[in-house]
Order: sequence, then C-alpha cells, then structure tokens
Amino acid sequence: MQFHSLSSLQSIHQQNNKLIIKTAEAEAQVSIYSPGIIRVNITQHPENKDESFAVIREPVTEIPYQETEQEVTISTTALVLRINKSPLRFSFYTTDGKLISRDDERFGTNWQNSRVTNYRELRPDEKFIGLGEKAGNLNRRGSQYVNWNTDAVDYGPKTDPLYESFPFFIGVHSQLAYGYFLDNTHKSYFDFAASTDDQFIWLGADDGDLNYYFFGAPTVAEIIKDYTWLTGRMEMPPLWSLGYQQCRWSYMSAQEVLDVAQKFRDLNIPADVMYCDIDYMQDFKIFTWNQETFAQPAEFIAKLKALNFKLVTIVDPGIKIEKGYQQYDEGVERGYFATYPNGENYTGEVWPGRCHFPDFFREDVREWWGAAFQALTEPGVEGFWNDMNEPAVWNQNIPWMVKFGDKFMPEVRNVYGMEMARATYDGTRKLLGNKRPFVLTRAAYCGTQRYSAVWTGDNTANDDHLLLGARLVNSLGITGMAMVGVDIGGFSGNPTPELMVRWNSLGTYTPMYRNHAIRFSEYREPWQYGTDNMELIKKSIEQRYRLLPYLYSTFHESSQSGMPVCRTLAITYTHDELIYHEDYQNQFMFGDALLVAPVISTSLTTTVYLPQGNWYRLSSNETFEGQKEYTVSAPLHDLPVFVKAGSIIPMQNFTQSTQDNGDGVLQLNIWNGDAITSLAYYEDDGVSYDYEQGNYHKRTITFNPLSKTVKLLKAEGDYNSRFRQVQFILHGFENQSELDLINYTNEEITFQI
Repeated sequence: MQFHSLSSLQSIHQQNNKLIIKTAEAEAQVSIYSPGIIRVNITQHPENKDESFAVIREPVTEIPYQETEQEVTISTTALVLRINKSPLRFSFYTTDGKLISRDDERFGTNWQNSRVTNYRELRPDEKFIGLGEKAGNLNRRGSQYVNWNTDAVDYGPKTDPLYESFPFFIGVHSQLAYGYFLDNTHKSYFDFAASTDDQFIWLGADDGDLNYYFFGAPTVAEIIKDYTWLTGRMEMPPLWSLGYQQCRWSYMSAQEVLDVAQKFRDLNIPADVMYCDIDYMQDFKIFTWNQETFAQPAEFIAKLKALNFKLVTIVDPGIKIEKGYQQYDEGVERGYFATYPNGENYTGEVWPGRCHFPDFFREDVREWWGAAFQALTEPGVEGFWNDMNEPAVWNQNIPWMVKFGDKFMPEVRNVYGMEMARATYDGTRKLLGNKRPFVLTRAAYCGTQRYSAVWTGDNTANDDHLLLGARLVNSLGITGMAMVGVDIGGFSGNPTPELMVRWNSLGTYTPMYRNHAIRFSEYREPWQYGTDNMELIKKSIEQRYRLLPYLYSTFHESSQSGMPVCRTLAITYTHDELIYHEDYQNQFMFGDALLVAPVISTSLTTTVYLPQGNWYRLSSNETFEGQKEYTVSAPLHDLPVFVKAGSIIPMQNFTQSTQDNGDGVLQLNIWNGDAITSLAYYEDDGVSYDYEQGNYHKRTITFNPLSKTVKLLKAEGDYNSRFRQVQFILHGFENQSELDLINYTNEEITFQI
C-alpha cells in the first residue's frame, strides 16, 4: 500500500477565484465564499471537473493573502487561515487570534492509495454535534461513523450507517464554535477520538479530494445559517403536510383508504394526509395503479378530497423488466439506466422482481422521470414518497463497477437518493403548476433540503427508538433538514397502547407528524387502542392543530435562515455542559419558545434540565428557574413541555384539517418575562408559490414587559390573513388571563396589558 503525506509548499499563485498551492504530492486550492466560509480543496487530480451536488454558491473573486518565509495568511472580516509552508498545514483562527481548529502537526493530510484522510488537533474540552442521521449521543466525541447510504432495516440505537449521509459537523470548545463540511460523496469516515487515545480526530474518504468548507461564525445558529446559505434552504412546505398523516404498508384498496379517512371524520380526529404504499401499484410497477383494488384513481382521490384529505403515493427507483411496460421500454430504448462497464444494463431485484435503475445524474433522465409522474398527478396526487433509493436491492451489494454516466457506484451511492428526490421535485412542481408538491425521501445527502423532506427510516416499536428518534430529528436539523419525521409508534413490531400514546404526544412536536407501520403488524390508527387511549391521542393531534400558526411561522423562519424547527439545546445553549448529559440530550426546542422533554412510555415522572432563563410548564403555567434540574410529573396525558419566559406563541382553535377555515380567531399567547421579546408571525395561502411574488402576510409581534405592551407592527405583503379577530391570552400576569376579542387588521395594533 502506498502511503504519503502532504509535504511542503513548492509554489503559490492566484488563479481566478482560487489560491493555488502546489506540493510534490498534490495541489491545495483555497477559496473564500463569504467572510465566515473558507473552502480548502486538496486534490491529487486538479485536472478533474470541480463540481458539487450540495453547494449552490460561488466563491468571491479576490483572495487577500500575505506571505512570509514560514507561512501564508488569508484574512477575512470573520476568519483567519494561517497555512504553514513546511509541512503544509492549515490552521483557522478568530480575527483576535484565538485558535479555532487546525491540522494535527504530525500527520495533517495523507493518502493510503486513493483513500484521503485529514487528521485534526483535538482540544481538551472539544465536543462535536451533527452528521445528520446518526445514532449515538448528541455529543459525538468518542464515536466513529461511516457515511454510506444503507437500507438499515430494523436498525438499533447504535447502528451505523443508516439511510442518509450528511458529512457536516460542528465543533465546540473554549466558548468557540466552528463548522466542517467534507463535500465528498464517496464512502467517508469520521472518527471523533474514538480510537486515538484522545490525541486527534480524523476524517476522510475512500477516494476523491479532501474537499472541505470551514465555517467560522461565532455561534452554532450562525454556522447553520451559513451552511444552509451555502447548500440551500427549504421552500415553504404545503400547509397540509404539517397536519397529521396516516400511513401503513399497506392499505390494500381504495375503499380501505376511504374507510380510514371517513373514520377520522366520524370520530372528529383531525387529519390531513393518507398514504398509499406499494400495493396501490400494478405488480409493484411505479407509475401504475392496481387495476382491481385502485381501478379508478381519479374517482378515489376526488372522494378523499371531499373529506379534506390529500394523498401521498410511494415511488421506488427500480423499473421492472417487462416488455410493454412504458417506463421499461422507454428507459431501455433511450439508454436511461445504470450500466456495467460493457454497456449492459445493471439488473437488481426489488419489489417488482428484476429491475433496472434510472441514472438520475443525467438531466434528460431526470426530466423523463419527472414527466412520468403525470400518471399520479393527473388523478390528483400531490405528495410523492421516494423510498428504496439508497439505492436498495435485495442484499444491497450493488457491484462497484456499476456506472451512472461517467461515475461508478462508489462515488454516487451517497447522493443517488438526493438526485432521485431532485428529479421527483422538479417534475412534480412542473406538473402541478402553481401548487407546492410534498416530496419525502428516505436517502439523502447535503443539500437535499432544497427538494424534499426526510424521515428516519424503518424504526422499531420500543422506547429506545422513541428517544433515538428525537435525537435523529434534532441532528438532521443541524444539517439543514427542517422537515423531518419518524414513524410514530415504530415501523416494525407492535407498540403497547402506552407507547403509542406517548409517541403521539411527541409527534405533536415533530416537524412531520406521520403514523406508519409495517405489513402484518397490528393496525395503528388512533382508535385501535380503546376509547380512553384514543382520546389521549386525539388530544395530542388537536394540540398539533392548535399550534399550526406557530409551527408555520417557524417553518418560514427555516426557509429564511436555515434554523431548524426541532432544535437541539446545543444550538442556543451551546456551552452549557449539562445539555450534553445523557439524561438531558434528548430535550429540544420546538421553535424558539417551547422546550420538549421526551419521556419513555413506562415512566410517569422524569428528570429535566431547564437551561438559562425562566420557564413555565405549558400545561399548568407552573414556573421554574433556569440552570436547574427538576423531577417533574409525566403522566401519559401530559408530556413535559416548557415555555420560555417572554415567549409569544400564536395559536388557533383546532380544526379537523388544515383546509377548514376555523373560527377566524388568532390566539396570541404571551408568557410574562423580564426582557423585550419578539416573534415574526407569518401566513400565506399554504398551497401555492404566490408568496414568492409577495402574496404573504408577515408581521413582527413584540412584547415589552417594561411598558406592559404587546405591539403588532403593520403587516407586510399582499395576502389577507385568514384571521378576522385576535385574542390575547396572558400567562404569568397578575390580571386576567383571557381578554376580549379585538379586530385583526393589517395596521399596527398596540395592546396594553
């Protein structure tokens, strides 16, 4: 095996928007994307095309640098990169000289054959968060991970790898923070001092460049903002996708789907979405409908819409080998499938049997794929669930010589699912005109937030997975994925009634609230657990619908800043040691105001840690002082949820679906506090892209405890709010808690408490 390290600088020059540093082994290219983002690309093949599936920005044109005999220094208004010439080592500092992160002086960057690895110095108090869908603790220190998208059926609390790859992490130490994004789609490795006697961390990939973006903003929130600026942010989701979603593998007929939807309405349990898993298709062939059980899809979907339900249908990448099947015939004729090096189409077996797989790395293939969704959109489908796109085949071991265009499987596996989601999104957006499609994908890579939501795959019906799911959702939020969900109740196995009740109470505070179950498991609809448990689950769903004005405003914040909906406490309370404790690492903020403490189904009390500030329990208005641990009650009907003092939370009376007009009353809940606070309240029609042309309703709402006033600034945008009246509901104040209704207008409104 050949081994060599990055040695000494031989030459340096500026070329366009890059600083080129040459050594005997490689070329280091340095670019500046913003004051807080510097890219370092160390490559042995500078002649190769420089491309990224994740990054949507271009570097600035000038790179100001200074050179001495020992080092090269690049400075921005936010970050300093000092490059030691011999041997070539990269060190990042704050502008006032504090060391943020640097290469290990001994090993730096080296190669073993094609495998490239970067060894980095470890600080004594350093912690690591991120990497997206990764099991284990919030603090990744002491753990190692592999990025290799895998159909990880029945995964456990320590399984790695899983379905998605996000090679982006944030390091925290010495009251500092930084971000590191290794933009390399090959199988990659991250070892956070798991096996090095706490000497260093190391990360790298089987092939390709050591191509990383270093983020030097001073806070975790600002790093996430910069990372999502670089890789893109989500669009506003359709409002209906934030309602309750009911799924199963499988509802076996259109009539069964309709019966379930009707029962939600009969029992007055709010819901918005029904799913069709693979059995709606004819012989599992995508873009087809089962001719017996789903024989009249347009009529079926019209009946669902009459009940105010939307339909989401599953699509897999495998195209069944069957002459006369349109997608197979066209794909073969046009050469749209992945091949062996001799040009023969690769064949793997999945649900339909022997299949070929589209080459989503070609624009013409993506357009062809997107246009095929007309078979679903024409009858009225508006949601599209991309599954099995790691890509999964039975036994999973797709030969590494399989080609997608000019790329082989090892280079593209981690990004195949993202490119499928991209093709699905682009195609359905075009077909639906001005309607927002809802796209959901199981496999993903950095930047997938531009096209799709994700969920955490085939979890299991137990309490360990309830807690793990919360951590996975929070970790995915760090990597730009705001629209995230888990299979409520666990995909495989049968949850106890208590687990189902508890998991639904957590579903209220999960960005995507979907109940899903494996075939042959017990049915999971809310009424399957007896009347008393159904009422508890119903209350959780009703609470979700009450919170929709707050949740939709939080999603708007995500679309603008990249801040996730579910936020690990490490985002806001980064340097508080207790939030990383295993007893408290599952806690998270739901938006800016609500702290949620997940609890297993077998415990009726729990210990929580409330960080700095003052807090109220949502269900009782009981007050708590921050930076303290508390043992609190946690009955099945009352998940511990706390409100940050000073918070403003817009709510509504619950409706049966997001398409119901409701009573027209916006409830502004204000919790007393000591500091001036504000909220950016946001509405639009929830369906179209008209908000991009200014058809939205946005206003800043401010609470001033000194003057005892709540002020609603003049509304921005052309959209007329669906609310006609506003009601102020006060918490923690001496005077009355619920006040009379006043008219809700676009003009400035001031309310005296």
